[in-house]
Amino acid sequence: MLPFSVEQFFGAFASYNRAIWPAQIVALMIGGLAFALVFRRCKRSDEIIAGVLAAMWAWTGLIYHLIFFAPINKMAYAFGALFAVQAMAFGYVGVIQGRMTFGRSSGPAAWIGIAFVLYAAAIYWLFGVATGHDLAELPAFGVTPCPVTIFTFGMLLLTIRPIPRLLLIIPILWSLIGGSAAILLHVPQDWVLLVSGIVSAVLLAGRDQRLASASSR
Repeated sequence: MLPFSVEQFFGAFASYNRAIWPAQIVALMIGGLAFALVFRRCKRSDEIIAGVLAAMWAWTGLIYHLIFFAPINKMAYAFGALFAVQAMAFGYVGVIQGRMTFGRSSGPAAWIGIAFVLYAAAIYWLFGVATGHDLAELPAFGVTPCPVTIFTFGMLLLTIRPIPRLLLIIPILWSLIGGSAAILLHVPQDWVLLVSGIVSAVLLAGRDQRLASASSR
């Protein structure tokens, strides 16, 4: 069903990780900054967080998909384009328009958002190592599609005001495409990705409905 083997798939990640080092450390640092700014606010916290998300989607689309994944899968050109569009969406909506507001919340969406962030940043690769993969061939946080998408859902669940639904379309689509790796490529850590899109969409819709009801009283 796939134009590449499991060995080629993980080999592409190994080549990518070697080529971009130490970008993985930088990605972890800016991801940590974005997460910290949810709880320790500054003047432009929301724009910085949106900018971090935009940068992660742009890097993953242009560098990983177009340069490293495309040689084994021509669909990577389409995937790269989708990731670039999502990066531009975060840049326009979150940085230029300032329509994304992050902050503390005690609702279930926020707690699951925190869990998604921690999973993407740490548990994802620990799970990969525990299931027998070499660390060098694992998708890294902030620079590869699946951890970036899970992190994105986590951060979107940490918004405290409604966000444009258009921001969810491509991440949900990738949660289904990339999440198929959990089955087809035996990547068990991607089971979370497979369900994260639907879970996030339902939680955000419920949260926004409650906010709309409260504001109309």
